[in-house]
Amino acid sequence: MKLFRVLVLVVALVAGGIAAYLALNMGQGGEPPTVVELAPQIQSQDVLVAASDIGQGAKLTPDNVRWQRWPDDAMNGNYIQKQTRPDAIEQLQNSIVRSQFIAGEPIREVKLARPESGFLSAILPSGMRAIAVRVSANNTAGGFILPGDRVDVVETLAQQASADGPTSNVSRTILTNVKVLAIDQSVQDKEGEAVVVGKTATLELDPAQVETVTAAEASGTLSLSLRSIADTDEVVSAREQKPSGTVRIFRGGRSQMLTTQ
Repeated sequence: MKLFRVLVLVVALVAGGIAAYLALNMGQGGEPPTVVELAPQIQSQDVLVAASDIGQGAKLTPDNVRWQRWPDDAMNGNYIQKQTRPDAIEQLQNSIVRSQFIAGEPIREVKLARPESGFLSAILPSGMRAIAVRVSANNTAGGFILPGDRVDVVETLAQQASADGPTSNVSRTILTNVKVLAIDQSVQDKEGEAVVVGKTATLELDPAQVETVTAAEASGTLSLSLRSIADTDEVVSAREQKPSGTVRIFRGGRSQMLTTQ
């Protein structure tokens, strides 16, 4: 009985020694503890952005702009930074927006006009002109052509084959895809107010088109044909438009017929 106890004690000591040996070796030769690396902090600074959508022709106010953190890696030299221009909101207040800003878009001065600038002169692209033509409900798609729409300009002339012959009207399109800047009308509102049609429509034209429209209006009647929004992508440079037909131009008190191809 004593021998049995001695054997059990010896086995226990041997097992404990083996366990201690294994634990010691694992602690010395095992994998090192995992080190958690922190992601590098992104450098950023405050940039002036639109707090909400700002439409063309609107004015900048402290309510529609705000400062927002912007990563240095995405910084653009045209962005307005608070670090260099802390009073930019006060400086740019009442500036006219030449091209729409969407919410969160950085404000760039290239898309702004001075507060003292007129509305139309502020939104006109470089090289373009604004000209007003006489309109009525009959020649503006029933009065539903609105600013921002694109139209074709159609001239109607009264022609007489002979001195005693009947008079006939001839129409031709002299310009296509022209942008309407303004028109004296308002669509029916929620209170049911009727549409009010004005007397003039203001078109965005280049100098050559201004001459064409002015001469055509003096010799005939102009109508505006509303284009589908699906066709407004067919942007043709004003100088590339070559209306065909004959236009009467008055210079120095003399009448001159100009034929274009």
